[in-house]
Amino acid sequence: MKKLIVSCFLLSALFACTSKENKKTQKTEVSNEEVKVFLEEYNTMYQKLAYISAEAQWTLNTRIVEGDTVTNKKSEKAEAELAAFMGSEENIKKVKSFLENKETLSHLEKKQLEAILYNAGNNPAIAGEIVQNRIAAETKQTELLFGFESSIDGKPVSGNEINAILKNSTDLTERLKAWEASKEVGKTLKGGLENLQSLRNKSVQALGYEDYFDYQVSAYGMTKSELMATCKNMISEMWPLYRELHTWARYNLAKKYNQEVPDLIPAHWLTNKWGQEWGAMVKVEGVDLDSKLEEKGAKWIVTEGEKFYQSLGFRALPESFYTKSSLYPAPADANYKKNSHASAWHLNLDQDVRSLMSVVPNTEWWGTTLHELGHIYYYLSYSNNNVPLVLREGANRAYHEAMGSLIGLAALQKPFLVDRGLLDADVELDETQLLLSEALDFVVLIPWGAGVMTEFEHDLYAKNLPQDKFNKRWWELKKKYQGIAPPFERGEEYCDAASKTHINNDAAQYYDYAMSNILLFQFHDHIANNILKQDPHATNYFGNKEVGKFLKSLMIGGATVDWREDLKNKLGEEMSAKAMANYFAPLMDYLQIENEGREHTLPESI
Repeated sequence: MKKLIVSCFLLSALFACTSKENKKTQKTEVSNEEVKVFLEEYNTMYQKLAYISAEAQWTLNTRIVEGDTVTNKKSEKAEAELAAFMGSEENIKKVKSFLENKETLSHLEKKQLEAILYNAGNNPAIAGEIVQNRIAAETKQTELLFGFESSIDGKPVSGNEINAILKNSTDLTERLKAWEASKEVGKTLKGGLENLQSLRNKSVQALGYEDYFDYQVSAYGMTKSELMATCKNMISEMWPLYRELHTWARYNLAKKYNQEVPDLIPAHWLTNKWGQEWGAMVKVEGVDLDSKLEEKGAKWIVTEGEKFYQSLGFRALPESFYTKSSLYPAPADANYKKNSHASAWHLNLDQDVRSLMSVVPNTEWWGTTLHELGHIYYYLSYSNNNVPLVLREGANRAYHEAMGSLIGLAALQKPFLVDRGLLDADVELDETQLLLSEALDFVVLIPWGAGVMTEFEHDLYAKNLPQDKFNKRWWELKKKYQGIAPPFERGEEYCDAASKTHINNDAAQYYDYAMSNILLFQFHDHIANNILKQDPHATNYFGNKEVGKFLKSLMIGGATVDWREDLKNKLGEEMSAKAMANYFAPLMDYLQIENEGREHTLPESI
């Protein structure tokens, strides 16, 4: 906003005096009652419109029918109405005027007003047509992403089937076909991603944000440069261990497939289609959770997950969770598809919580289910009278991810598995192999999440990465941060980044997952050492109400707390990878011995 500058000294001085008087008058005019009424009315309407929009989005994601334009239009309309309310000029003007009088506001009032202004940043009415076009484009992108039918040799194949091939097959030809099938959707989504790049940037620039990446990062109270420095620091702290894991993986995968040891790992050699987690590479002797879970069944996984949280002192899930959620794969003969990506939903910002999953009885879905239930119980914890509706979010987004991932880690440790009848007590486990399996998930995610995903989306929005360089930049980053190469040259007819769900519908936020992994080890270290008094590598949370009390203390305040202050208050330290590095220190010693004499193809530092 430009300011009028008056050059006359006398007039300028006079203006300065009257300006102070006007500000005084303004502050007295904005009464506490006025702020209170505004916030009550805003929260009521926000909840109403958010619920309608979430219901429409839920239908869009759980019943995808080819050619169905009615559901799309309904979703677009609901989201547009919510966006119009959040971004209304009247609301923005009022909030800004209230925030000019910060000293008269309570902590909760200030927090709510700041959250309202942040929500408006993505939907400003002054960019009305752009916002409407962005909503329509996002709806279309979701439809194309989850309505896409992958196929191998001309036969339809599900996401679970692709995952199973990459996890179990030793046939490189079959693996390549499965990996290629998982990336074909990128071609369909490339044009839409370019369109969203422009529309997302323009939407937030109307309220003064530099770009969409800048907007999303600001939720942490950070600048782009601060966030990127934080991500690079996370990667650097864990890089020595990742480098050893990468070397170990190259040699072991080459042996598995009877191939020469490559400098970079071919993407289709890995057990995950994006190379973000490698844990399935390790088969720990004595642990056969898949067969145990297959005996129990998919429904047992969900109900047992709920029982775990209840044992910590959390209450039973609302009955509506089971009647309204979409927990299992769509029937084979169904005339619809569903979003295959697991997610948790807080539809009315109160008790209507649901999960969208495709649970089958295996180890992966055991961990995923517990993760999603972590989100659900976080929602329920901060849905209380002390947390206004607009602040019913995590202390930060990474806190939310950390809650679920923390329980996922704890639920795969031996004492817990024995307690739940998933492992025989007399089974001798190779502790090093267990630690290796964990590192191949938790450590491997750091350069993927804080490196590849974060830097790609930074370049996409902050640097306006051109469409004809999408794939080139994607593979440059995968080589740099992960040491992974494509099976063959992937030109710009592909858009492999767009095959990752978050690039399309949860954009510019993937650093959340890397930060959550750092946080979860800090939380776990505190629980193991200060509450359970157990070895962090062999804990059993089940039934311990003090563990539940600590977790609730992290959850119950929602976004009313400052996450940095909360971390210092609860743990006595800032966010740091120290706990994670300490946890995996014994593995580092093992890997250095295993890799002695082997060539390391990643640099010593990054």
